[in-house]
Amino acid sequence: MKFEKTQVSNFEGAFRGMRNPLNSWDKSDSKWNTLQIGANDMGLAQRLIQAGPEHMKFMRQIFVCVDITAPLYWWKEFDTYKVGTTANSTSTMHKLTSYPITTEMFEWDGKLTMYEEAIMDMCEDLRQRYVETKDQDYWRALVQILPEAWLQTRTVTLSYANLRTIYFQRRNHKLKEWSNNFCDWVKTLPYAEELIMLEDK
Repeated sequence: MKFEKTQVSNFEGAFRGMRNPLNSWDKSDSKWNTLQIGANDMGLAQRLIQAGPEHMKFMRQIFVCVDITAPLYWWKEFDTYKVGTTANSTSTMHKLTSYPITTEMFEWDGKLTMYEEAIMDMCEDLRQRYVETKDQDYWRALVQILPEAWLQTRTVTLSYANLRTIYFQRRNHKLKEWSNNFCDWVKTLPYAEELIMLEDK
C-alpha cells in the first residue's frame, strides 16, 4: 500500500472562517506563508473540535489530495466514506490487459502460496489469450476472477474532518492497511496530532 503526491491546502482560509462567528480575526496569531499555527488559533480550533462536529466546520475546509495504491479489498471498505470525499481511479476496464500480470500488481502477504501463484498465472493466461484473440470472453473471465488483492491507484480528495472520522473509526482495525498504513500516513499530515488525532474530552 502506498501514499504518494500528498498535498494539503487551505489552512489559512479555514482558520479565517473559523473566526467569522465572533468577528475575532484580530486574535489570529498564525503565520500562513510558513504554516505556523499560533497558540490563540490552535486553542480555538481545539475547543471547537472538542465541542463536536457541528462546531468544527473549519476542519471541512482543510483539504488533502493524495494518490493511494491499495488492494481492492481495502477500497471496498474505503468506499463507505462517501460524504465529502472524491476519488478517480486507474481503469481496470481499460488497462487490465495492457501489461503482463506480475506479483507487484497484488497485495500479497509474505511468500506466495501455491494458490496465489495459480490465480496469478490464470489471470496472466487469460490476459495473453485476450491480447492474441481479442475474444471478449477471455477479458470477461479475467475481470470476473481478478483477486481482491489486486492493487488499484486512486487520486483521492478529503478534508481534515473526513480524516478525523476515519482515523478514530479505523485506528484499531484488524486490517493492517487501516491500523498501520492509513493511520500512519494520517500522522504525517501537518498538525495531524493537534487537529485530526485530538482526543475528545
